[in-house]
Amino acid sequence: MASMTDVIEQMLMELLAEGGGMAQIQRNTLAGKLNCVPSQINYVIQTRFTPERGYLIESRRGGGGGVKIVRVTPQGNQLMHVINSVGGELDYDTARIFTQNLLDHEFITAQEAKLILGALRDNALTLPAPARNQLRANIFKNMLLALQ
Repeated sequence: MASMTDVIEQMLMELLAEGGGMAQIQRNTLAGKLNCVPSQINYVIQTRFTPERGYLIESRRGGGGGVKIVRVTPQGNQLMHVINSVGGELDYDTARIFTQNLLDHEFITAQEAKLILGALRDNALTLPAPARNQLRANIFKNMLLALQ
């Protein structure tokens, strides 16, 4: 059986598909339809509809808590945008999200994604956490530069 967060995510994905990549919702209304609390809707939006995954969120308070979710279609040089977004440190989960987003938009192949993620795993980078995340960021950026 699917968890409530998965059900909420699926509902939001369906609304995005119906709206051509854009959905406007009222948290209270959606929570009522799904028999959950509005904070569960917030949690899903904050964790599964992030900029790293290719979404922009506009939120307004009051009136049922309206939220606008927009799926950003990459334009121009997405690889350079990701490279510039990485910063000086990168944990594995964030690298996985960046890589999946690039794969979803066909900027990299499935084989390239596997190679990138294999090289960035914690067991491949046997350093203490801060140094490992710095090295991971540098490797990730250099791999994307090589794909240009």
